[in-house]
Amino acid sequence: MSSLSYDLTLAGLSVGAAAALTGIGLIVTYRATGVLNFAHGAVAMICAYLLRQLVVVWEVPLWAAAALVLLVVAPGLGLALERWVFRPLARTGNDPARTLVASIGVFVLLVGAATLLWGTGAQEDAPRLIPGEPWGQLATACAVGVAVWAVTRWTRFGGELRAVVDNRRLAVLGGIDADRVAAAGWAFGTFTAGLTGVLLAPYVRLDPYGLPLLVMEVVAVAVAAGMRRLGVAVGAALAIGVAQSQLTRLHPRGWAEPLVQAVGANLFVVALLVAALVLPGVGGKGALPTTVTRRTRAAPPGAWLVAGVLFLLPLGFAGSDLRTSIQVPALALILLSLVVVTGRAGQLALGQGAFAGLGALFAALLATGRFPGLPQLPALLALLAAVVMVTPLGLLTAAPAIRRRGLALALATFAVGVGVSRFVFAQPYAASGLSPSRPAGFADDRAFYALELALLLGALVCVAGLRRGRVGRALAAVRDHEAGASAAGVGVPGLKVAVFVAGAGLAALGGGLLTFGLHSFDPSAYDPVRGLLWFAAVVVLGADNPFGALIGAGLLVGLDAGARGGIAALVIGMLAVLVGRGVSVRLRGPRPGRPDQAPPAIEARGPWQSPVARTRPTATRRHPTPTALTATDLTVTYNTHPVLQNTTIRLPIGTVTAIVGPNGAGKSTLFHCLAGTVRPDTGRVLLGPRDVTRFPAHTRTRLGIARTFQQLVVFASLTVAENIRVGAEQGRVRDPAAVERMTRLFGLRGGQATDGLPTGTLRRVELARALAGDPHILLLDEPTAGLDPAEVAALARLLRALADDGVAVLVVEHDLDLVAELADTVHVLAAGRIVSSGTPDSVLDRTPEPS
Repeated sequence: MSSLSYDLTLAGLSVGAAAALTGIGLIVTYRATGVLNFAHGAVAMICAYLLRQLVVVWEVPLWAAAALVLLVVAPGLGLALERWVFRPLARTGNDPARTLVASIGVFVLLVGAATLLWGTGAQEDAPRLIPGEPWGQLATACAVGVAVWAVTRWTRFGGELRAVVDNRRLAVLGGIDADRVAAAGWAFGTFTAGLTGVLLAPYVRLDPYGLPLLVMEVVAVAVAAGMRRLGVAVGAALAIGVAQSQLTRLHPRGWAEPLVQAVGANLFVVALLVAALVLPGVGGKGALPTTVTRRTRAAPPGAWLVAGVLFLLPLGFAGSDLRTSIQVPALALILLSLVVVTGRAGQLALGQGAFAGLGALFAALLATGRFPGLPQLPALLALLAAVVMVTPLGLLTAAPAIRRRGLALALATFAVGVGVSRFVFAQPYAASGLSPSRPAGFADDRAFYALELALLLGALVCVAGLRRGRVGRALAAVRDHEAGASAAGVGVPGLKVAVFVAGAGLAALGGGLLTFGLHSFDPSAYDPVRGLLWFAAVVVLGADNPFGALIGAGLLVGLDAGARGGIAALVIGMLAVLVGRGVSVRLRGPRPGRPDQAPPAIEARGPWQSPVARTRPTATRRHPTPTALTATDLTVTYNTHPVLQNTTIRLPIGTVTAIVGPNGAGKSTLFHCLAGTVRPDTGRVLLGPRDVTRFPAHTRTRLGIARTFQQLVVFASLTVAENIRVGAEQGRVRDPAAVERMTRLFGLRGGQATDGLPTGTLRRVELARALAGDPHILLLDEPTAGLDPAEVAALARLLRALADDGVAVLVVEHDLDLVAELADTVHVLAAGRIVSSGTPDSVLDRTPEPS
């Protein structure tokens, strides 16, 4: 091996060893607690700063300072986080999105504290803990990895750890102290974070923003290891570190040179993009906490009047006060983009800073005539062109959003933000003194501020429109329950794409205005860490409320104006931690349709008995009534295990068909194949003569196939009437009168909020929503779950009347008495096959009771 190759390999092993420690810490924390700790990098940064403070500033011996930081402070911080932040979350189910908001809050809080204590300047004199790189770092990483493997594999604690990860509640019932296990996991995770920080600090930029982001970039090694396999994480970290180091030897000529140099310097970022966008998602379930996503009442006119006055006040300022105020409307537009994506649609988007930065960069390049292939444009036209160019780039995050949710989506959008920061903003052309002039006629600070206010007002009107009407209700449905929204007929993928694209355009507009307002493009203003701060601010102040975006912009600019910096991050971080824990920040009004003292829920069962034929809409049908829904030779295999095997079933119009059988027989899989949420490996599904096998759920709903869920799905942020209206607007027939008919038929109070209603009432809401679109086929999965005998009897009468009125009804049900009373045909499913079919009298007498 040549001397250069050998030296580069050693350097790569040194970086890879630090990355391996990060991977080990993230995996241990995740396995012990189920939390992907976004604050890991911030803990590393705090520990690095503390060691430098002790050794360099206070002249404490290195060994004593290291022992204090790594053995006391770092684990102590982990214990504090577990006890006061994440233990309450674990005891309520450890929802991935709530833990994400809490961990981002901790991240922002620690970054703000470091900025306040040590400033934003980079420190170049961090002490070196382990000499003789890379062997010391490599030996440390391997020793830690082997110790963790041995403990988890061969000790009693390891068995307890695996039990807690598999099922925390069951582990507690088995006598395991889950809190102790989680505390140990957090203490070890923060120890490795601290060790990573003090090992990296002498070789990288030690500042409140750079080091945390660098550490979080290597989360790729933990994701590549499936958040479980330590050996894979260590191997991936070392391999990427060595490869990144070796790439510095390449010096191609021409167009490839900057690309190769960028990849060579950021191979961990490339790995993060691959891990987040290509590999299976981590913690893919979960939506934003209800304290964040609940649909809040619009701010009262008085609040908007006060906000208007406050935003107009800077028109009377001059000098530095006015120049500082110019940042507020631009930042408010960026935060409004998060209101659209996160508040309205419930998407965990951590990469909006990238689109703001791209808008700022493109506007500056176009206005200065430095955009490749395009002439210099007037500033206002450059701003418009930048927004038009950035808007379709929202597909960068919309594409993963179509198939990912919760934590997996958050990681994907964060990866996109980091990738844009490293491969676009960090390049020489972006940091080479771009100083665009303001638009003609708006060069004066006061005139430019007035332009910003006009654009902000227009954006507020547009965003407010997304709250109302058909689109607003569809967005709320997607936010509350994506599968339920799709079943109601909402085109979820298309709506997600539209939301991310619109959010990118708004963010780009804000970024462009920020650049023109400050007469310069500053890449650090759009750092991914800054994007996390913006996300936390929107979450804290009301993600669903445009008024919160205005408050957030004012706070973020005002708290740090003229100060040392970090106060805004400190405040926002503390509040985000509280919101993640489920503590609502009361900058919001009461929920719509629900006065402060909600009336008691009504349980009117009588209307169930109304003749269903009278509830049918008179609107012209868009498609002729099909003869049946038919599934032919359906086969579904999960992990080589056949769940359905050549199953054929027909649902004739005007009949009630029931599917019964023991648990694990394949009933739910067959149901999902008919509903469109599972695509069979082989076989076909026909609606009349039309092949709908490849049609998604929302398309089938619009063709007349409606469904309910075994675990009922009601859109919690919408009222009863709004829930029904979603079905009426998105189903086969759009009938404005359907809401009134359905509320009368089911004895519902349309203005009631659904949160807190009894299960029986919610079942009626779900069924009313399914019927509001006038379906041909109605698929019901365990419809009697949670109903009392009187409600079951009423439901049976209703379903019989629906069948008599020409609807094909399918019931997957364990209540054999109901099946015997209701069904025309019964199919018995066992081991993925229909083993018997016929009338209830001929089939049920030889059907074993479901287990």
